[in-house]
Amino acid sequence: MNRAGKILKVDPPYAIEGGEISIECGGFTLNTDGDFACYIGSEPARLTAASSTRLLALVPENENGGRVEVVLESSGDRSEASTVLIGRKLVEDMHIVANPAIDPKDDSLVLTRSGSRGQELPATLYRFETDGFLDELPAEITNPTGLAFDPAGELYVTNRNDGEVCHIERGTEAVTFASNLGVATGLAFDKAGVMYVGDRSGTIYRISEFGVPESFASLEPSVSAYHMAFGPDERLYVTAPGLASHDTIHVVDFDGHSEKYFTVFGRPQGLAFDKNGHLYLAACYRGRHGIVRVDSSGSVAHTMVAGMNLVGLCFSRKGEMLVATNDAVYSIPLGIMGTLLD
Repeated sequence: MNRAGKILKVDPPYAIEGGEISIECGGFTLNTDGDFACYIGSEPARLTAASSTRLLALVPENENGGRVEVVLESSGDRSEASTVLIGRKLVEDMHIVANPAIDPKDDSLVLTRSGSRGQELPATLYRFETDGFLDELPAEITNPTGLAFDPAGELYVTNRNDGEVCHIERGTEAVTFASNLGVATGLAFDKAGVMYVGDRSGTIYRISEFGVPESFASLEPSVSAYHMAFGPDERLYVTAPGLASHDTIHVVDFDGHSEKYFTVFGRPQGLAFDKNGHLYLAACYRGRHGIVRVDSSGSVAHTMVAGMNLVGLCFSRKGEMLVATNDAVYSIPLGIMGTLLD
């Protein structure tokens, strides 16, 4: 008898390094002397829980990513391999607090080294080129938080320290577009190109083409940031992580009326939609941290990517899911097309 048993399922099937995956198994023998293990790729994984039917394992460091084998071992016996797809690390040593953004002009990735509120850093905006080069943007902006491109391909960034949103002109200069926005965090454009900015103190502003803000909706304050994205139904979806164990995704209609869309997530943050109307967000769901997928009906959710310290995501034109932690970005080739890359 093979004391390592048989792997029945690896869940979720996608992960980044440090993410916790569940390995359902049959016939696995737990020895009292601890002579058992789980290997992810060639490395032993740290186990956070183990029984004869299920193990929880943390994905070891793996900068190159790709599909790797998962194998159980017990008393010298090894199971047949299953697999997990691990995201490839693109960039690290950042300070990211919301979704990164894909530039529709050249498919480069824009991200931040945001810093703590009021902290002055020599460079806070970066562009990761498609050839793998990381370039500092010379535009000076304190505490960049929300990033978004308008329908014309122009980049705008919220500055939570000064309560404003800036237009990044020619990639070199940050020009204030709207101000007096409280603790400006979330940023999104509707289908018509109208800008919306979230003040984490409790207000979402609609900004005119001349940069004049008007109060659009009121929500519960957030302890960190508002994260916002428009859905295929043209309503605004918002997360506002707080101190509760079950936070809400809010949805706001065109008249500024809000309602609860889903209320089961721990600290939900950045969110994005795919072309089929499915919602993806960085959150904790049923005790598992990662990227959660909510189907287009808004009734079914499951953790799709395992990962810790996630703050946001976006999709590339190649169908990659670009997953951001608070200090790094990973690419997972899932073949999912986002809504903002027409």
